Amino acid sequence: MSGYTLHLPQEESVVVSGPAARRLLRRGDGDAALLYMAVLLHHGSGDGEKLRAALSWPEERFRRALTVLAGEGLVSLPQGEEAPAAEGAVAASASLSQPPERQVEYTRSDMARALEGAEFRSLTAAVEGKLGKKLTTPDLAVLLGLYDQVGLPADVIFLLVGFCAERTVQQYGPGRRPTLRQIEREGYAWARRGLMTQESAAAYIKDYQRRRKVLPELMALLGLGDRRPGPTEERYLLSWAAMGFDRPVIELAYDKTLLKCKELKWPYMNKILTSWHQKGLHTLAEVEAGDRPQSRSAASRAQNPAQDSGAAREDLERMERYLRRMRGEPGKEE
Repeated sequence: MSGYTLHLPQEESVVVSGPAARRLLRRGDGDAALLYMAVLLHHGSGDGEKLRAALSWPEERFRRALTVLAGEGLVSLPQGEEAPAAEGAVAASASLSQPPERQVEYTRSDMARALEGAEFRSLTAAVEGKLGKKLTTPDLAVLLGLYDQVGLPADVIFLLVGFCAERTVQQYGPGRRPTLRQIEREGYAWARRGLMTQESAAAYIKDYQRRRKVLPELMALLGLGDRRPGPTEERYLLSWAAMGFDRPVIELAYDKTLLKCKELKWPYMNKILTSWHQKGLHTLAEVEAGDRPQSRSAASRAQNPAQDSGAAREDLERMERYLRRMRGEPGKEE
């Protein structure tokens, strides 16, 4: 047979980065490769029970494959464990590791060889055009790292550069450009999110811009005027918007922050909203009903309804005796 033809279903793609594929091929462990694909299908994380169910594996086989992946640096185990112990030990999740920070140091000859390839040479020219500058040798090393080490395809890197350039203008104004180091950090974040195809990257950019539209409204709500939010402010605001809060809920959290801190303290306000989000409280009615502290007696009655019923009967009988005495009616004395 001269070749193979792949028959791929027209569904969501799962892309393995170049460095990850090379590690899996070098290891030659089929179970580890299958588990890695299962983790990818779960968007980078999944508790042990779900992953084992997807693979129909016994615990021992799952643990062995997970240990192999951890040894290759392709997944991280919870709380620094060397290997998961019991069934619930990986419940925290086996997640795709953050790409290592600049493990490969490229020489001038490495970059010269890379530029001999048509795809990387075209990417370099496109990035220079997008940023409006000639890339320096350190810049080229960063770009090559994203392409060769992280494994981002050339079309995804071009979208990444455009995204970073537009975000920098939105944050700092016209004429500002991102550095290659800033682009590199965002590239690592894209790899962790699994944005390894043009389609997934474009969808992420579209969703980011949709969420950004609420920033002026939220800045005004917090009394910050019509200025652009700073990078840290923007991260908080986008996070709250993604949580799905109604505007009155954000306003209530702001009010609570002012009462406590006498000024806007972003971490304190974020703590309030994160707490409500974890409780599933996203509307004002939900917050008012679900975040009201329960008295000790009410909590005790909720835990012991029989005791609560008996106490209610005693209260009613006591009230009836009191009313009979007020009316002068004979009755059994207490």
